[in-house]
Amino acid sequence: MTLSTVVLDRDGVINRDSEAFIKSPAEWHAIPGSLEAIARLRHAGLRVMVATNQSGLGRGLFEYDALLAMHEKMTRQLADLGVALDGVFFCPHTAEAGCMCRKPATGMLDDIMSRWHLAATECVMVGDSPTDIQAAHAAGMAALGVRTGKPIDTDDQRWASVAMFDDLTGAVEHILAERVRHSTEG
Repeated sequence: MTLSTVVLDRDGVINRDSEAFIKSPAEWHAIPGSLEAIARLRHAGLRVMVATNQSGLGRGLFEYDALLAMHEKMTRQLADLGVALDGVFFCPHTAEAGCMCRKPATGMLDDIMSRWHLAATECVMVGDSPTDIQAAHAAGMAALGVRTGKPIDTDDQRWASVAMFDDLTGAVEHILAERVRHSTEG
């Protein structure tokens, strides 16, 4: 199967992350080049989805309206580049809730594959944390890491085989180059 879908974590991949959580549109700031990287994926004909843990909701740090306003800000900025996301999926639960949607569980990724009738081999996940990589691998997806958010210790054998990039722009360049390589081999 050929790659058709890129699933992105949000905080630390698309926008700057914070130990204090991103709680409002005023705190949501795109990482330089990330929105343009998403636009490149869309212009290349790939689906782009977001799958993000948002435990700040479960912790009571912000309300759903604030989360929706953050996503509206992201959507508006992407629209200014002439593109849109294919979907935004989020888990509102804390780690203690033990839900099946919170990464590293695969609920959001399974939902994406089910809704779009995708095989895991058609998808790649780009994340900034071990939970993103774990979720992707557990769902059968390929995974790429970026260094713009939480650190992934590549000295840890579990992550040693994960290709790491400085940012989403680098990951997207890799994805598009691999897509071209596979199309010329096929």
